Amino acid sequence: MNCMPSVAFLRGIYKYYPKTHYFSSWVLDKAYINGEWVKSKNGKTFNVTNPANGTLLGNVPDLEPSDAEYAIQCAHQAFYQWKKFTAKERSKILRKWADLIFKNSQALSQLLTAEMGKPLKDALGEVNYAAEFVDWFSGEARRVYGDVIQSADPKKRILTIKQPAGVAATITPWNFPFAMVTRKVAPALAAGCTVVLKPAEDTPLCALALCKLAEEAGIPPGVLNCVTTSHENVSSVGKVLCKSHLVRVLSFTGSSHTGKILLNQCSNSVKKVSMELGGNAPFIVFNSANLELAVNAAVACKFRSSGQTCVCANRFLVQDGIYDKFMDGFSSQVNQLKMGDGTEDDVKMGPLINARALKKISNMVEDAKGKGGHAITGGEKGQPEGWFYKPTIIGDATTEMICMNEESFGPVAPVIRFQTEEEALDISNNTNYGLAGTLYHKAFEKLWKSFMHSSVGIVLYQFDIFSV
Repeated sequence: MNCMPSVAFLRGIYKYYPKTHYFSSWVLDKAYINGEWVKSKNGKTFNVTNPANGTLLGNVPDLEPSDAEYAIQCAHQAFYQWKKFTAKERSKILRKWADLIFKNSQALSQLLTAEMGKPLKDALGEVNYAAEFVDWFSGEARRVYGDVIQSADPKKRILTIKQPAGVAATITPWNFPFAMVTRKVAPALAAGCTVVLKPAEDTPLCALALCKLAEEAGIPPGVLNCVTTSHENVSSVGKVLCKSHLVRVLSFTGSSHTGKILLNQCSNSVKKVSMELGGNAPFIVFNSANLELAVNAAVACKFRSSGQTCVCANRFLVQDGIYDKFMDGFSSQVNQLKMGDGTEDDVKMGPLINARALKKISNMVEDAKGKGGHAITGGEKGQPEGWFYKPTIIGDATTEMICMNEESFGPVAPVIRFQTEEEALDISNNTNYGLAGTLYHKAFEKLWKSFMHSSVGIVLYQFDIFSV
């Protein structure tokens, strides 16, 4: 395999990581197309850095639209062979891929922490979670059934079978750079589709590491392709994936703004599209709630991955009778969160992903302060190096604040006081987003009413961390 670790990264690896860490072999410097490790046609690359300290991890190819078109052509040609594989054959390959991810989970989790910033414990959990997706769909590959449907004509029978659609384009986010890749790629491969993967420009190394293991597992050339591209080229490469008539399915996880653009671009070829877009999840605590449970869940639900998940709590609504006690407990726990490089012991919160994310959070907090809110905890940038922002609770939040109306994707928890259940539901539902929400309430009959009137797709009751 002609794919070498980045020399720039190897020079600095031992400055930040113990010598027992061997993930440098997973820092790959080429894209993966048609079973080959390739440079961009123009030879350009872009840097991948550690968000905790700014260290250069490596350089990967900055592919352009012509490279993406080539990857699509390769996937299209490979499709006609891959779809002929029996379900059992595809299942065995996927199961081997899952086993290899499990086997290399320690090194992969270290790579994830270096590239994305989340603490090692969380990173290891994600790597195993990613492997579980592949393992699950290795079984589902054998269960792609058809059906027999009764006809109105007694002399006829209607048979249906399921066929793979063709080339699937997958555009994945940086916040779960292992799990979101396997979650999209594994079911596509299990069904008999081929894939062109476009990972987030902040975390391409994790995606390339998965391709390395997929190659080792025996996935044939052209069946899985990985197109890496910089922030400057991401729009033009994404447009190629959307507009190509050879791409039959597109799956995207990311912002609502980008999702709308991709939907519009896909309309020309009438693709089947699957999207998970932004959230603005409410976390509602009623007077009857178990205070200890609610506080513990609030910390976990908000500050997991530094608030950089689509289903984490974005707005906290606390009823007047329990508000002061909740804020005391919430702020006490948040003040104890250790922030730092994810490789350090007991770190609970790592950095934000990049400078743009840090600027966004800083602007949100300043906006809240200017509109009457005050930072009970945090409220400022964290460590001098890296993209850190201190875990922040905004007291006396109002519905006019940006942080109450837009997905923060960061460690900011605005808390608003409410009087009645109706008021809480009105505030909660006053958003264009509807991904998830959390309720803490002891009275079952009122809980059911709140559940039925919450305009979100996933309602959690006394639950903190989950995945969609």
